[in-house]
Amino acid sequence: TLWIRSYRYLELDIRTGAEPLVLEDLSFRFSAYPFRQAATFFSSDPSLQDIWDVGWRTARLCAGETYFDCPYYEQLQYVGDTRIQALISLYVAGDDRLMRKAIRLFDQSRFHEGLTRSRYPSYDPQVIPPYSLFWINMVHDFLMHRPDLGFVRDRRMGIITVLDWYEQQTNPRGLVGETPYWNFVDWTDEWPWSPELRSGGVPDLAGGSSILSLQLVYALQDAAHVFEVLGEPFYRDQYLRWAERLRQSVLDHCWDADRGLFADTPAMQSYSQHANIWAVLTDTVTGDEAVDLMNKVMVDESLIQATFYFKFYLFQALYQTGLADRYLEQLQPWREMLELGLSTFAEKPDPTRSDCHAWSASPNYDFLATVCGIRPSSPGFATVSIEPHLGPLQEVEASMPHPAGEIRVRYKSIGGHLEGEVLLPEDVSGILKWRNAELPLHGGSNILDL
Repeated sequence: TLWIRSYRYLELDIRTGAEPLVLEDLSFRFSAYPFRQAATFFSSDPSLQDIWDVGWRTARLCAGETYFDCPYYEQLQYVGDTRIQALISLYVAGDDRLMRKAIRLFDQSRFHEGLTRSRYPSYDPQVIPPYSLFWINMVHDFLMHRPDLGFVRDRRMGIITVLDWYEQQTNPRGLVGETPYWNFVDWTDEWPWSPELRSGGVPDLAGGSSILSLQLVYALQDAAHVFEVLGEPFYRDQYLRWAERLRQSVLDHCWDADRGLFADTPAMQSYSQHANIWAVLTDTVTGDEAVDLMNKVMVDESLIQATFYFKFYLFQALYQTGLADRYLEQLQPWREMLELGLSTFAEKPDPTRSDCHAWSASPNYDFLATVCGIRPSSPGFATVSIEPHLGPLQEVEASMPHPAGEIRVRYKSIGGHLEGEVLLPEDVSGILKWRNAELPLHGGSNILDL
């Protein structure tokens, strides 16, 4: 084959004749997209450096002429994987070229019903409707991290057609349930692969799904913000009203007051972390109720558990509820992969097929966006919100690329007291939040004493 191959082990079976043989050299060629690591992360916990290094290696191996889900098996660009990979690229490399290419390609993959392909380019068509929703989130991610409104405007029709398809899928309860195509959510043991159906990772959908309905809300909220920034209030208002109707339908039919949890369907026979994560991320529950819900999600082992992929959304829900100081304790699965000797992060817990899957490299994003708390607070990263969640860490020092230069942070936390420094590009301002305190940030050096 003229295409790249990947491997972990190489076996040589050599049989010599009458003359001895000397093996002079054995070499391989590394092939990947030319990302350069521009970000840094160091902390008082040296084990996090191993997670950082292995995560970045995983992300690099899963990027070539496009993003790949994995370098060994399919080598295909999937939307669900790509959203996480693109954020890693922005934060660690400051390189948005593959992200732009992916967004364009998925937009070009839309077929007559309006949905994107789940993976593209690929000669074998496949459709995962929830992945079309994640494509909308990718467009919003780009809006927030890059000052290129023209690129976002070119995606407006794609957003509209994806949501037009979903508008036809609600049932009499006002929920999204069983729809055409493959409604993949996560590779949990409770949602196994079916060789007969050629699908897996699909939750119970009978009667309507809180998971799919709230993921649609999540996309509608991002779409509404995109159209607000584009100056199109008609679509903004339409999508916000629709999102509110969906939230209310989930509350009416899937909220189990006795358990204080959202069920996966109105039958209330199945409960997952996934449904409750979406409830938090979509503001279906807010404030103290959202905090209480996340506390249950973290300890209730009867819930269907998120695997490596969907833990990305679990971590974003921790951040949204102010519980991200618990993020680092959630990295035990990554530590276990290192203990197994993996040099890249796997697709899912054992038994797993792929030992290198870039959606599992999400800590490279979260070390900067959640632990250091660096996130855009307005489109184009024009302003910055910095909200550190150091957990047990006493010291952290990190840097990351920004469209206007570089952001550097240095934190020292002792007994709830935060000292350090934040350096922003000259024309960038923001807010730093620490516990109940806020500090305005300006371009240049900002000294912390909170």
